[in-house]
Amino acid sequence: MPQFRKRYYRRCADLRRDLGSLRRERKEIKAIREGTVIDRAFQERLMLAVTEVNGCRYCAYAHARMALSAGLDQADIDALSKGSFEGAPPEEVPALLYAQHWAETDAQPDPEARQRVVDTYGQSKTEAIELTLRMIRLGNLLGNTSDYVLHRLSFGRWGGGA
Repeated sequence: MPQFRKRYYRRCADLRRDLGSLRRERKEIKAIREGTVIDRAFQERLMLAVTEVNGCRYCAYAHARMALSAGLDQADIDALSKGSFEGAPPEEVPALLYAQHWAETDAQPDPEARQRVVDTYGQSKTEAIELTLRMIRLGNLLGNTSDYVLHRLSFGRWGGGA
């Protein structure tokens, strides 16, 4: 059976932990979704950066559409889907690089990398950025977990796959 290479929820406890963490931050999530802390275009760039690393096809599609609605053009979305920040506002690039690093390290960023983000954006905005990253991570891992189940059904003991 071919190996499934995307990050996904391997244990229900990990999913419960992530859901519980986001549930405790409902007010902060509402402020982010309203665009009062970081604007919608910036949010979508962050989400697309994390999604590119995690490879969730469902989130890639959904957030490409949301990014268009938030004012990004197709060239920006195409660049982000390839891991490039060409076309992104220069003031957002440090956060986008951090988002990539954050996703690549499975939400365990290097403390020095995080401190550079705090130094650039301040503590409050950094916390909003990280909450945005945690929200998309949950979606990415749920989508990839669904794909993992499909992968197992296709190539596992129930069949040989096509």
